[in-house]
Amino acid sequence: MSPLPRCSPALLFSTRSPSLQRQSHKKRIVLGITGATGGVYAIRMLEQLRAISVETHLIMSKWAMATMKYETLLSEEHVRSLSSVSYSFKDMSASIASGSFLHDGMVIVPCSMKTLAAVRTGLCDDLISRAADVTLKEQRKLTLVVRETPLSDIHLENMLALRRAGATIFPPVPAFYTRPQSLSEMVDQTVGRILDSLDIHTNDFERWNGMRKTK
Repeated sequence: MSPLPRCSPALLFSTRSPSLQRQSHKKRIVLGITGATGGVYAIRMLEQLRAISVETHLIMSKWAMATMKYETLLSEEHVRSLSSVSYSFKDMSASIASGSFLHDGMVIVPCSMKTLAAVRTGLCDDLISRAADVTLKEQRKLTLVVRETPLSDIHLENMLALRRAGATIFPPVPAFYTRPQSLSEMVDQTVGRILDSLDIHTNDFERWNGMRKTK
């Protein structure tokens, strides 16, 4: 029996030098939007990250835009245009589905209980849960802006498991010590604190600075 022919290494491996993914370090955030109420937080976050030149990679679930149509007057095209790159939630071949894709953290805002459960179990049945799974395994920052009330034992157990796995659980609870004068101010304060969890610090909201004198 004659031996199999030997292949040239050139046929097995590319001889081209790989191009660098990033020539210089620039903040890069993956952002997932699910169908839970609270898409305004994601929109404001995209606007703020764009203003400070942070690269954003956006995934929207099939229900995210359906919910936004009830809560905002913005089109899906406009929301996607706020990001640097956007993906179909079904595209499991996207770059962000791989741990070799470098980024500085991921946030799911808002995070539905369905997505929370998928991330907790490693289900990876869409790009949002897959990208979150990759973020955890690569030990990068993952913030889940969970949106549900009241919370069942199952919800709480899923949150605890993910917290122990390294994720930040961030219910979008408004602060009133700033005496907000509008819904926009309340959204900005919450978005600012979410960004803090990703080590991105802005001055777009009022921070606690001690007790103030009252009249």
